[in-house]
Amino acid sequence: MLVAIGAAVAVLTGLGAGLGISLATGKAVDAIARQPEAESKITKILLLGGALAEATAIYGFVIGILIILFMA
Repeated sequence: MLVAIGAAVAVLTGLGAGLGISLATGKAVDAIARQPEAESKITKILLLGGALAEATAIYGFVIGILIILFMA
């Protein structure tokens, strides 16, 4: 039972990553609307930030799987 709870907590990192990416995307769209000439710089930074946020979600998912496989 505790293994399932631990795995669920580890996978919750996906929730944080999803919220972070959606917030960053909204801010990037707002920034591009205010300064269209800076679109390329904003897009580069947004893609890098999105990739880093997704990496944390993937790490949480992998940890959840490892908990289920090796602790059960």
